[in-house]
Amino acid sequence: MDAPTANADRNADAGEASGAFMRAFDILEPPARTCCFVFDAPHSGAIYPPAFLASGRLDRHAIRRSEDAHVDRLFLGMVARGAPLMRARFPRAYLDLNREPYELDPRMFEGRLPAFANTRSLRVAGGLGTIPRIVADGQEIYRGRIPVEDALLRIETLYKPYHRALRDLLARTQRAFGAAVLVDCHSMPSTSLPPETRGRTDVVLGDRYGSSCDPLLVDLVETSLRARGFGVARNKPYAGGFITEHYGEPGIGRHALQIEVNRALYMDERSLVPHRWFGDVAEALCDSLADVVAAFEAARSGAGPSAIAAE
Repeated sequence: MDAPTANADRNADAGEASGAFMRAFDILEPPARTCCFVFDAPHSGAIYPPAFLASGRLDRHAIRRSEDAHVDRLFLGMVARGAPLMRARFPRAYLDLNREPYELDPRMFEGRLPAFANTRSLRVAGGLGTIPRIVADGQEIYRGRIPVEDALLRIETLYKPYHRALRDLLARTQRAFGAAVLVDCHSMPSTSLPPETRGRTDVVLGDRYGSSCDPLLVDLVETSLRARGFGVARNKPYAGGFITEHYGEPGIGRHALQIEVNRALYMDERSLVPHRWFGDVAEALCDSLADVVAAFEAARSGAGPSAIAAE
């Protein structure tokens, strides 16, 4: 399948002052919207500003360990099936979209943070705030402190445009279809899984323990994935982050579900090179989710539980 053309987004010129980013994100739009589902990949960005790499302790390959490499490609097939896909262009190690806008560690910066910054969250304490201090395996990113103005610039020019566009996309979807389902797409290191489930869990579904998504919809996703041979867990070890918690409001018809795919399933975790069966995994994931979309839309249109059961 040819990759769809990126939408010329209204925030296309948002980016780092140095010009490293022409835009903060892409929105890949289907030829025709056919469903209330929206997919996003906030951690798959792979454009690393040279100044950022030069300021760090790690080489380009080491710093990519925090990246959800190729996740946007895993779910790209949903665009041809009628759902948009939004993806960040910049990497998670540079700015983490799955955090509050100002989860910041004052020890990282030269200068005073805004008084409203959240400096005491568990994620900040662990080095994984909005501007991360470490990569996923615990290695320090920076050689020394960075100017606080740099952090605030990243938030203004990258974080805020991304979330404004995501809110707008969900709002437009809900107006058009009467509901909106955000599928927040991520990947997980195989070593992050509990020993008792390692090797048996391919996908972790996170719905904030039932608060961000209709349980019936999560059941549909789990059943469909299992039918295609995926091992599925729920909420452990990943229940969903800021995006799932912030955008999931089932009571008003807006659902958010996080999907974590085991990296060993589709790529070599050391080299980050996709396996030769990458395409098969991507097709099986998208086929599973296409079945979910069809069943969910049938239920909403009044076909009732029998349509869901038939899936």
